[in-house]
Amino acid sequence: MSTDQNPPSYEPGIIEPKWQKKWLETKAFAAKDFDKRPSCYVLETFPYPSGAGLHLGHCEGYTASDIFVRFKRTQGSNVMYTMGWDAFGLPAEQFALKTGQHPSVAVEKNVATYTKQLKSLGFSYDWDREINTTDPKYYKWTQWIFLKLFEKGLAYVDRRPVWWCPELKTVLANEEIIDGKSEVGGFPVERKFLLQWVLKITAYADSLLAGLKDVNWAESTRRMQEAWIGRSEGAEISFDIEGFPDDKLIVYTTRPDTLFGVTFMVIAPEHPLVDKLTTSANKAKVEAYVKAAASKSDLDRTELNKDKTGVFTGSYAINPASGRKAQIWVGDYALGSYGTGAIIAVPAHDERDYDFAQKHGIEIVPVIEGPNKEPLPYTGTGKMINSSKYDGMDSEVFKKKIVEDLAKIQRGKPTVNYKLRDWLFSRQRYWGEPFPILWISDADYRKIDRAKTKLVLPAANVSYSENGKIQYAVGLPFDNLPLKLPEVDNYKPSDTGESPLAHATTWVNVYLNITTGETHDNPQCQNCVPARRETNTMPQWAGSCWYYLRYIDPHNSSQLIAPEKEKYWGMPQLYINGAEHAVLHLLYARFWHHFLFDIGVLTHREPFPRVVHQGIVLGEDNQKMAKSRPDFVVLPDTVIKEYGADTLRLYLMFMGPLEDMKPWSSKGIEGVHRFLRRSFREIIGEDGKISAKIKEGPETNAETEKLLHATIKKVSADIENLRFNTAISALMILLNQLQAASSISLQTASSYVQLLAPFAPHLGEELWEKLGGEGSVGEAPWPSFDESKLVSSTVKIVVQVNGKLRAELELPTNVDETKAVEAAKANEKVKPHLEGKTIRKVVFVKGRLLNLVVG
Repeated sequence: MSTDQNPPSYEPGIIEPKWQKKWLETKAFAAKDFDKRPSCYVLETFPYPSGAGLHLGHCEGYTASDIFVRFKRTQGSNVMYTMGWDAFGLPAEQFALKTGQHPSVAVEKNVATYTKQLKSLGFSYDWDREINTTDPKYYKWTQWIFLKLFEKGLAYVDRRPVWWCPELKTVLANEEIIDGKSEVGGFPVERKFLLQWVLKITAYADSLLAGLKDVNWAESTRRMQEAWIGRSEGAEISFDIEGFPDDKLIVYTTRPDTLFGVTFMVIAPEHPLVDKLTTSANKAKVEAYVKAAASKSDLDRTELNKDKTGVFTGSYAINPASGRKAQIWVGDYALGSYGTGAIIAVPAHDERDYDFAQKHGIEIVPVIEGPNKEPLPYTGTGKMINSSKYDGMDSEVFKKKIVEDLAKIQRGKPTVNYKLRDWLFSRQRYWGEPFPILWISDADYRKIDRAKTKLVLPAANVSYSENGKIQYAVGLPFDNLPLKLPEVDNYKPSDTGESPLAHATTWVNVYLNITTGETHDNPQCQNCVPARRETNTMPQWAGSCWYYLRYIDPHNSSQLIAPEKEKYWGMPQLYINGAEHAVLHLLYARFWHHFLFDIGVLTHREPFPRVVHQGIVLGEDNQKMAKSRPDFVVLPDTVIKEYGADTLRLYLMFMGPLEDMKPWSSKGIEGVHRFLRRSFREIIGEDGKISAKIKEGPETNAETEKLLHATIKKVSADIENLRFNTAISALMILLNQLQAASSISLQTASSYVQLLAPFAPHLGEELWEKLGGEGSVGEAPWPSFDESKLVSSTVKIVVQVNGKLRAELELPTNVDETKAVEAAKANEKVKPHLEGKTIRKVVFVKGRLLNLVVG
C-alpha cells in the first residue's frame, strides 16, 4: 500500500491538473492501429469552435462518451476516441467582418480555448488524431469527394429559387430560416434565383431508406429520416384547364381513390401557371398572397398545425374522371419543390380540405362510404359512391383500377414520389471549402481530349448559359488538390449574390492547360484556355459529412482512408450527438457514405450503427440556457473552478437519463460534490494515508461482499446501456455500506475505486495510486462479479394468520413448510394470534408466504 500523504483532503484543483498532465505526457489514450485487442471506435459530434467556448450540452454528451470508452478500455478493448473541429462556416466569417481579422485567426484562438477546456474535463482523447475541417490537408479530401460526385454525375448546377439574406449576403437553407428570418441574426430573407451547385441526393433516396433497417437508432430518429425522405406511392393525374386548351395541370396524389370527390385544386404560389390562370378580378388578391408566401420557409408553409390558406384564381380545372369542374386556388401549403407543385383537394375525405371548403363555401362530395357510414370527413377505406360506374367497388381495388383506366386515355400513371429534394450545396461566402472547379467556354470545352486530359470530367456535361454563351465545368485533377482558399482583403459578399472570392480576381481568372489541368497566369502557355474558378464555396455540412472516417487515418496524404485501417476499426460502435442532428447531419453523412461505399472506398454501407441523442440541459428555471439570458447560463469553467471537473461530469450524468431534458440545480451539484468528498475520505484517512479501516485479505463482511458484487453487475450493465444516472445511484448505495462497515478489504476498496473511475477519472487515479494499484486505474481489468455471491442463503417469508400480516421471518432459502410453521409458532409476534386456537389449514408459497388459517 502507498503511504503518500499528499493531498490529505479532496482537492480537485491539485488532483485534476496532476493527472491531466500525466495522461498527456504518457499519451495514455493513444489508439493503436492493428492492435491484437478488439477494436472499439466511439464517436461524438465535433464542435464548431465558437468564441463562446464549450457549453453544458457539449460537456454532457462528451462526458457520456468518455465514461463509455474508459469502461471499454478496462474491458480489454483498443479504443479509438478523439476530437476535431467543424471550423468552416458563416459564424467565423461574420466575426471576421466585425473585427477585421482573418477567420482563420479567430478559429485558431477558439480551437485553443476549446482544447484547454476539453483537457480540463479529463476527456480521454487521442489528440494525435485531431482534425480540423479548415486544414487544407483535410479539405483536400472533401474536395476529392466532391470531384468524385461530379465525375459520377451527382453534382450539377441549376438556377434555383433560393433563400437570400440581404444582410448576411448569402444563401440559406430552409432549415436556417425561422418565421421568415435568418436563424443567425434574425434578418429578413427573400426569394432569389441564383446559379447553385446541387448534389443529387435523390438518387440515393431508396438506398437511404433501406439502410434504416440496419441501424440501432431511436425509433423517433428513424421516423424523422423516413419522413424527410418521404417516399410515397401514388399517381400523376393530368387535368385539362377550362379556357386554356394548350395547358395541363399535373397533380401528384397518394389518394387516387378519392378522384371523383375533387371539388377544388391548389397550386403553389411559385407554380409557373399562377399568372396565366389568375383572372383580372382576382389579380390583386393573388399577387398580394404570392408576395406574402415568398417570405415563408417551406417548413413554415407545411407545418401540420397551421391553417390552410389560399386565394381563388378564378380559373377551373376539368376532372379527367368525372368531367366536373374544380376551382383552382393558390395556397402556400402546396410547394413548388414537391411533386408537381399542384395538389387535389377532397374535402369529404381530408380534415383540412374539409375545413377549407367550409370556410370558403366550396362543394363537398363524398365518394367513399365507411362500413358504419361514418360522418365526414371520412379518411378511411370502404366502398365507392358517387363515382359513376365504379360505385360499390372496394376503394382499395378502385385506387389501382382508376389509375389503369386513366393511363389508357393518357391522363394518369403510377408514380413514386419523394419529399426529399436535391441538396443545395453552394454558399456565397468566403470561409468554406473552395470548389475545385473551373468554367471554360463551349469552344474551349470541345478542344479537350477525354482520352488524354487529367481534368475531371462528368459523364453528363455540367453547364450554364450566361448572356447567350455556354460555360462548361471541369474539375481539377485529383493530384492538384487541395485548391486552397486565397487571401482576400474583403470578406463581404456583393449585393448580386457573388461570393467574396469573386473579389480575388488574380485567383479567379486563370489560364488552364486542358491536358495537364495545371493553371497559369500566362496566356501564352501551351494547351491553355481562359478559365474562371468557381467562386461559391461549399456549405459547412461538407466537412462534417465524413470527419468520422478521417479519424481512422488522419495523416494519410495519398488516400482518404487506408482500406486496411477501415477494415480494422470499422464504423463507430456508438455515436452520441444532439437531437438537432437527427435529420440533416445524419442524412447528408449517410448519403456521402453510401456513395463512397458504392465507388469502393468503404466496405461498410452504413456509417452509424448505433446513434444516441443526448437531452438538453436547462437552466434552473426549466428554460433553455441562452446568451440573451446570461443570469441563467451555467458555464463549465465556473463549475470546474468551484467544484472540479469530476463533480461536473458526475452531476451531468446523475441529473437524469441521458436522452432527457433536465434542469440544472445548484443544490444537486452540491450533493454530488459531497459524495466525491466522502469517497475520498473513505479511502484516505485524516493523516493523508490509507484509511485504517482498509485491511489486507479477503472481505469479511458478507453484506458488503454481496452488495459489491451486485453493484459491479449493475454498473457494468448500466454503462453498457448508457444508464449513467442509475449507475451513480448504485455507487452511492455501495459507499453508504462501506462507510457503515467497521472494516473493508483492500480488494473491496480497489473495486469501488475502479467502478467510480470512469465517472470521476481524476479522483479514480488518485485513489488507485494511494491504494497501491498497479499502473493506471484506466488500464486495470474491470472488476468481475460472482453470480453465486448474489444468491442469498436466507429469504424473507411473510407470515399471515387468517390472511392478516403478523410477522416477517428470515429463514434459510431451502426451508420447507414444516420448518417454516415451527419458526412461525416460535415467533413472539405470531404466538399471541395462535394461543388457544387450532391450525386448520396451512398455505405455504415457498420462499415468499406462509398463511396459517386458525379457528
